[in-house]
Amino acid sequence: MKRIVPPLWVFVSVMLMTALHFFLPVWIVVLAPFNYGGAALIVLGVSLVGWPALMFRRAKTPIRPFRESTSLITSGPYRVSRNPIYLGMVLFLIGVALVLGSLTPMFVVPVFALMIDRVFIRGEQQMLHETFGDEYARYCLRVRRWI
Repeated sequence: MKRIVPPLWVFVSVMLMTALHFFLPVWIVVLAPFNYGGAALIVLGVSLVGWPALMFRRAKTPIRPFRESTSLITSGPYRVSRNPIYLGMVLFLIGVALVLGSLTPMFVVPVFALMIDRVFIRGEQQMLHETFGDEYARYCLRVRRWI
């Protein structure tokens, strides 16, 4: 599962959410025009993926999971979350669920977040601790994993 990069998991999640909405909606919980509020979360989510991605590029450190980092980034969105990219992906999926408006797509979001935490975040944090030691430990004391 580690070989499948997180953006692919987001794509699969969106496809599953869409299928659930159209084939097993169960109950519409967010009606128009309120469901369009999800678009704001989609934009915020994309921003939280793009901004840190630019920071990785500027720092010349790999963004791909499980590649050894050459820099510990603690500025920008990393002042608030140790995982703003994953947080952005979750916000994006919440936005998609709200735009769709039915109940069943919403169940995909916590499954995605749990899977990302177990498959990617925990291993990445272990690698960062091994690479940056006390500097990373101090950072973890200051900044929460998600928000």
